[in-house]
Amino acid sequence: MQTAEQFLSGQVLLIDKPLNWTSFQVVNKLRWEIRQAFNVKKIKVGHAGTLDPLATGLLVICTGKMTKQLDTFQGQIKEYTGTLVLGSTTPSFDLETEINNTYPTKHISEALLKATSKQFTGEIQQFPPIFSALKKDGKRLYEFARAGETVEIASRTVTISEFEITKINDLHIDFRVVCSKGTYIRSLANDFGKALQSGAHLSALRRTKIGDFNVSNATSIDAFIKALKN
Repeated sequence: MQTAEQFLSGQVLLIDKPLNWTSFQVVNKLRWEIRQAFNVKKIKVGHAGTLDPLATGLLVICTGKMTKQLDTFQGQIKEYTGTLVLGSTTPSFDLETEINNTYPTKHISEALLKATSKQFTGEIQQFPPIFSALKKDGKRLYEFARAGETVEIASRTVTISEFEITKINDLHIDFRVVCSKGTYIRSLANDFGKALQSGAHLSALRRTKIGDFNVSNATSIDAFIKALKN
């Protein structure tokens, strides 16, 4: 394990974020553990791209002077795998909120699924979820959502390099997506459901790659802490 000087001069840590942790909580936990392990009063720690609490997978964490590279890492191509459920939607586009609408699904075939997925490759316009940490007028969008307030959200251009249906299990559809910075996979799931003349929401999401970084090389929070203490 590295020394205090190495953490301060700058390290890139690959962490496999567990379910139900926010990215902010991971950063805070690692910062606290590094400070305790080396008895340092202050150290910069940041992440290169937020993962939702209900998502797992790769978080690129930078310490010390390497935090200057966060924007560079954040701008790189990302890969995700996940599962969406056909025939129902939620306000958050995932399992953070309860199902609010149901839709017919009998017309959806494997051929239709794969043909529709092709509509979502290349540059597309996407509206971020209202349940997101993006700011508008100084407030997080989810603050408006939780207060029941309606707010106008501007669309954004994102690039989907690959959108592959990998497994079909009744209404549960496994997929793999390669996309640009700023892409919301929850929004992709919601828009995909609409394009099928039905509905869909995200039930699982895992980030597998950021640029050349792969989650297969990442460590758990517990393993990182154990190595620090040893």
